[in-house]
Amino acid sequence: MAKINFGGVEEEVVTREEFSLDKAREVLKDEVIAVLGYGVQGPAQSLNMKDNGFDVIIGQSSDYKRDWDRAIKDGWKPGKNLFSVEEAAQKGTIIQYLISDAGQMAMWPNIKPCLNEGDALYFSHGFSIAYKDQTGVIPPDNIDVILVAPKGSGTSVRRNYLQGSGINSSYAVFRDFTGRARERTLAIGIAIGSGYLFPTTFQNEVYSDLTGERGVLMGALAGVMEAQYQVLRKNGHSPSEAFNETVEELTQSLIRLVDENGMDWMYANCSATAQRGALDWRHNFRKAVLPVFKKLYKSVASGKETKIVLAANSAPDYQEKLGAELKEMRESEMWRAGAAVRSLRPENRKK
Repeated sequence: MAKINFGGVEEEVVTREEFSLDKAREVLKDEVIAVLGYGVQGPAQSLNMKDNGFDVIIGQSSDYKRDWDRAIKDGWKPGKNLFSVEEAAQKGTIIQYLISDAGQMAMWPNIKPCLNEGDALYFSHGFSIAYKDQTGVIPPDNIDVILVAPKGSGTSVRRNYLQGSGINSSYAVFRDFTGRARERTLAIGIAIGSGYLFPTTFQNEVYSDLTGERGVLMGALAGVMEAQYQVLRKNGHSPSEAFNETVEELTQSLIRLVDENGMDWMYANCSATAQRGALDWRHNFRKAVLPVFKKLYKSVASGKETKIVLAANSAPDYQEKLGAELKEMRESEMWRAGAAVRSLRPENRKK
């Protein structure tokens, strides 16, 4: 493991130089990796592993026609490497449980009997194990229970792999029955194309993940954008101007500078006026949102957020309600303006 200094705190990470793809192939040479669920993470992780030469099969219910058809379109063949969820779980030695959190809870009574002694039950989210009192997902004692959690969507996991890079992932071992749990975990992490792997626990992974998704990564980002857009529009700015100053400049310019060398690099490559204003106002925004983030983390740690997710996602009309909420966002003036702005990008005008 490499010791890296993260902002003054030394951490140990695992890179592809230390744990090579060849080593991963050796560790997993006798394993059948069963990927259960072909929704968000399943396609990316399974295709990356398949391309890397691992023995992968898919477990997906044909009742979910969209996901079943997608698996077939991606080259998986029914009866050969595409099976029902239960049959794939029985055939696999490493079972990647990648269906939704609510789905994991609902399917667990069917999956648990399929696990054999010495198997590894793999997660990409600590949800079901960390909140086992709510989900009822309690693995048997005679298997390994492991986690590799890519820090990006399935789309990004696949895209970065095809581009020759990788999404960083956290990893954890909840139970080491075989004595091989850690090397199995790291091998899978390399197999799915991780950039590097850093250690966590199931609980820390889910606490940080739920906070991040509701916070900076999605919830806070959308909310802050909507607030700024509204203020600009109410003060007479056009939709195009409001959207460009709120979203387009961030996604097409500034965030790329942050990605290259950090926030200070982005500040250093902006105008002196922008630098001064941003440096001053960031303190106001931090003070304003800090109480919200404290409240959010408390809600995550208490299990309140989990209860909300499980109740909502288990409802029979969840997809209908989700569609309505996303439609409301899509048809808001800000995101209709966004669609118009994107259509004017040179690469889109050529189509």
